Amino acid sequence: MISKDTQLCISLSGRPSNLGTRFHNFLYDELGLDFVYKAFTTTDLPAAVGGIRALGIRGAGISMPFKEAVIPLVDELEPSAAAIDSVNTIVNTHGRLVACNTDYLAVAGLLTEHAITPRGTTAVLGSGGMAKAALAALRDQGFGDLLVVARNEQTGRALAQQYGARWQAEVGQLRPALLLNATPVGMAGGPGADQLPVPRAVVEAAEAVFEVVAVPEDTPLVRLARELGRAVVTGTEVAALQAAEQFALYTGVRPTPDQVRRAGEFSRRQG
Repeated sequence: MISKDTQLCISLSGRPSNLGTRFHNFLYDELGLDFVYKAFTTTDLPAAVGGIRALGIRGAGISMPFKEAVIPLVDELEPSAAAIDSVNTIVNTHGRLVACNTDYLAVAGLLTEHAITPRGTTAVLGSGGMAKAALAALRDQGFGDLLVVARNEQTGRALAQQYGARWQAEVGQLRPALLLNATPVGMAGGPGADQLPVPRAVVEAAEAVFEVVAVPEDTPLVRLARELGRAVVTGTEVAALQAAEQFALYTGVRPTPDQVRRAGEFSRRQG
């Protein structure tokens, strides 16, 4: 039962989905916590962040395209966000907004869980906030031959330089062993929802595919990689792990791995 004391958490995304809403509200109910979670989008980010502060909204998940733009609007960056200049979580404590990044933790954890180790070239597609988190995690996990593939030369080159990687506008003739998609291509509702982020031949040559698009779970890239028998990490796995970290930051309660698994399954149900 929602009351005046119920604490609100939200997400801000260019294309909101039910994934985080279902995940968090499932765990609030499971654990008997007086919280509620709602997804939003905005065309006025400063006003939205001001609302988080003014209305006492406890926490906010930050998704594309706001992960970098939100930085000047918060009071403090924790090291996880400051190191990569990208935010995916805001925690509001008595009007003070502290930002961090749980995407890094999710990518690093899933590389270990799926036993994906450095072999050959790793190509990271994209140059936004998620690409930054992924490159930082890959570097810290020992992946040395890193390539940033981004059409925007200015941001692509800068990101590659920051993490000791190379930059190319397109994959071209290169055939990376690990392909990590940190672009919106394949996302439901977007202009590239039915497309692959790279030519089919690039996926065929890869040993493993790491997708960060969470909606739908079976993006065109994930479907093809599974058909080819490649090792696959899905965006829904990334979303669940980073959301579990956010949940703990907002509530002070850390769900068990089984609770995270069931919340993730619930969040992906249709209808």
